Amino acid sequence: MDTVPPTGSEGSLSALPSVAVRITAFVAVCLSGVAGAMIGYSLISLQCEGDCGLPKGLGLLIGSLTAAIGMAIVAVLVMRALGEWKEIEDRASAGHAPQ
Repeated sequence: MDTVPPTGSEGSLSALPSVAVRITAFVAVCLSGVAGAMIGYSLISLQCEGDCGLPKGLGLLIGSLTAAIGMAIVAVLVMRALGEWKEIEDRASAGHAPQ
């Protein structure tokens, strides 16, 4: 059974944010991971004396993961809020919003 996608003005609805928003979120997560890695590495290198390869590596890894996961949560929440905002604006422009 072949289904033909809608054409013309009958575009399919999607909950996905725009490509620019997704790219911005990805870049933000990557940059926060790098910043977290630098913070974790610096924190350990200031406190450790002697052979500190493993502790510095762990500080780098834990710092980057913590910051990247935190920013990913924020990015998802922002994208959901943008989607809800767009839906409210679409309803208002179609005349279905509460007065």
